[in-house]
Amino acid sequence: MEISRRSVLSALPAAGLWVMSRSPRAEAASRPSPGGDGLEVSTDEALKALLGNTVAVFAGTADSNARPEVAPKLTAVRAAAQDRLARMAGAGQDELFAGLPLGTSDVNLSTSYQYLYEIALAAALPGAEDPGTPGQPDAPATRRLVIDGLALLHERWFGDQAKGYYGNWFHWEIGIPAFVTKTLILLGDDLAAHRPDLTATYVASMDAYLRNGEDGDVDLDSRFHTGANLADITTNRVLQGALLGDEARITKALADQLTVFSTIDPYRLRHGVTDGFYADGSFVQHGSVAYTGSYGKGLLTRIVQTIKILDGTGYLTDDSLVDVVRRWISDSFAPLIFEGWMMEIVKGRAVSRTGTGYADVTAVVEAVVDLSAHTAGDARNALENYVRYVRRTSKAGLTPVSFVSPVSIARYADIVDVPGPSEDLAPAASHAAFNAMDRTVHRRPGYTFALARSSARTSMYEYMSGENLMPWFQGTGAHYLYLSGVDQREAFGIDYFTAVEPHRLAGVTAPVETRRTVPELYGTLWYDNPERGFTASSESQNAYVYFPRATHPYSGGARLGAYGAAGFVQSDDAAYAAQQAGELPEDFVAYRAARATRSWFMFDDEIVVLSAGVTGLAGRAVTTTVDSRIAAPTSGISLTGALRDGSRWERTRPSIPAWLRYADEDQGTSVGYVFLSGPPPVVRLDTVTRSRRLVRTTNPDTSATKQVFTVSYEQAAGAPPAAMAHVLVPNATAEQLAAYTRSHAHGPLTVLSNTTRLQAVVHTGLGLTAANAFTAGTHRAADLSIDGPASVLLHRDADGTRTLAVSDPTTARRTVTVTLHGRPLRLVSADPGVHVRRVPGGTRIEFMTHQAYGRSLTTTLSGSP
Repeated sequence: MEISRRSVLSALPAAGLWVMSRSPRAEAASRPSPGGDGLEVSTDEALKALLGNTVAVFAGTADSNARPEVAPKLTAVRAAAQDRLARMAGAGQDELFAGLPLGTSDVNLSTSYQYLYEIALAAALPGAEDPGTPGQPDAPATRRLVIDGLALLHERWFGDQAKGYYGNWFHWEIGIPAFVTKTLILLGDDLAAHRPDLTATYVASMDAYLRNGEDGDVDLDSRFHTGANLADITTNRVLQGALLGDEARITKALADQLTVFSTIDPYRLRHGVTDGFYADGSFVQHGSVAYTGSYGKGLLTRIVQTIKILDGTGYLTDDSLVDVVRRWISDSFAPLIFEGWMMEIVKGRAVSRTGTGYADVTAVVEAVVDLSAHTAGDARNALENYVRYVRRTSKAGLTPVSFVSPVSIARYADIVDVPGPSEDLAPAASHAAFNAMDRTVHRRPGYTFALARSSARTSMYEYMSGENLMPWFQGTGAHYLYLSGVDQREAFGIDYFTAVEPHRLAGVTAPVETRRTVPELYGTLWYDNPERGFTASSESQNAYVYFPRATHPYSGGARLGAYGAAGFVQSDDAAYAAQQAGELPEDFVAYRAARATRSWFMFDDEIVVLSAGVTGLAGRAVTTTVDSRIAAPTSGISLTGALRDGSRWERTRPSIPAWLRYADEDQGTSVGYVFLSGPPPVVRLDTVTRSRRLVRTTNPDTSATKQVFTVSYEQAAGAPPAAMAHVLVPNATAEQLAAYTRSHAHGPLTVLSNTTRLQAVVHTGLGLTAANAFTAGTHRAADLSIDGPASVLLHRDADGTRTLAVSDPTTARRTVTVTLHGRPLRLVSADPGVHVRRVPGGTRIEFMTHQAYGRSLTTTLSGSP
């Protein structure tokens, strides 16, 4: 179900619409119960249910909290509260909690509210003992202590809006309101007895801090009120409406929140918003950042919590929204999760955090567990099977103690304790072309290959708030080759970005030069120049510092069944382009990119990588990294290979290998590299020790020691542009690799072209021809002629059937024309917008790529009469 802005209001129950124009205090509105049994839920009953559901989501119920599986969660909640109470008792001047001075730090203020919420949560656990201190031995006294803390924070540090709103807007519009609102709900009865005015006072102040909104409410035209941020804000406002008995506030907030369910159509944007889920499964936040694994995860969590909070209230009268979220999970999240690990390509600046990877997926699993309770039949079975699959394959053990809700933990236990199938939602052999966010995921039994690109539509990287300090090349062809059955923390995650030099990330082409981080350049976490429009959250900061886009339109690829092609023209980012145009201040520092035209052709056992026109520019050396992998310092790493004549390659002797094999004997993993053409590869195996704080200012200053294996092509400064071709072979054996080089052939692989105009290969074993054309004009590859920029996959069956998939990686072409030379073919089937006709010497197919946004169009043709 796709929900438009116009149909958003019609999706709300009639009673909800009615109270948007009439005060619910004047006349109670009624709505049918969601069960469709003809019963009605009064407004008072609905609000009571909403508040009760909210308490259950965060504090659990008597039944859930009596479960032994939930006990570790309750212990953790109580321990956190005890710590917070001790810090409250030791607070100094201008502090509510020791170590969190207030008055100038938005982070400390938000953390103070978080600590109050954590104390209130422990004191509100159904059936739980109070976490009190010697001075506060009982639950009522502890809750009163929290109320006094809320009142003090408001009186001295929050209530004066003229003094507030310093630092990051997020804390004032989302973070603090979330903690405050949940705390007010948990303390509802106590507030009514001791401070009945405090809730309304806080809501009024939170409205006043909604400065990116309009008149103290959400503004759908604001660049701040989009995607995950919008879901957070509107959830807060729904809960505030329930606290105040203000149903008009609830229905308005739900109407705003429902807009995030709408699939983004880049050609018909609503409110100019590009944040959200796209038809191909992509998720974008901040306008141009591939963000499924961080903001997308947060949006999923919030939306599913909203579904739980509204259960039984009548605000959502059918399962249409549940179906939308279920498709998010299957199409957008599952392809990006490898054996319980969230892939790096969709986490933005969050890749620099120490807790990413398996922890990210724990949040997704909780959402799946919760959503399964609102589904039935095959849909429920698929979700529950997926929960069991992630639990079985995750090397982190998937500990549900980090779930938000005790109720979710109990339901999770019910799912995993019942014998049942364990099945991934994404096929083991599949290809996902997330072209709307310039990402590709190629899955096979035993491995997954994930690729990050960028374009004039998407960001090269994301840096912000001292996170991801050295991100420069993460969106320029960086790849992550995940191998099955191992703990991915040993291969990627925080230690990968700590140990591997930024310009040697796997897959990237980068100049060899010294770059400085934003704090090193400017002495602050951003470029501060208000007179020129650069403040912490300004549009200029976003466009040129935090997440600049690339400047070339070509990035994308075709998908044909489980096979895929991806192409990319590397370009400068928006900051360097603006600097060269004289549009930025003189003290602003921007870096020039290297140049390369690149293709990835993804088959079953191989990923073929072609590069052409590779140069560092500006007299700089340039490196193109075939692969970089890390291993524990004690792991037994073996590097073997062979020369073209079949003799053994030795790293200590100058020789050009035909193939190499990297193996981590301790992990039982291996990757092979077959070199088809290009400069001699350079192989390095070093042991490095670096602090994790190197990539994020707030990471603990702990060292990571890793063996770092790198194989790369090195071009000296001033060298002419070069071309190179190689093959990645996951889980390769020496015998398998040797087969690619026998008799001076490359096994089933043939490179047809590797230039800046056309890159193309043939895989004879699979009957596949794959090509990326980059420039205007006609391009010929075997029996294919391609008109202009395009990505093409052609499959030939033994019976003469041809299946063709075509996409426009520029997203700007109205049509792409491909001619198949040879005997005329007849149409068997075609996607809408595909037209076939016979021409002298072959068959011409026209693909209407207008407004397809990189999506592949396919057709099947037959040579039989």
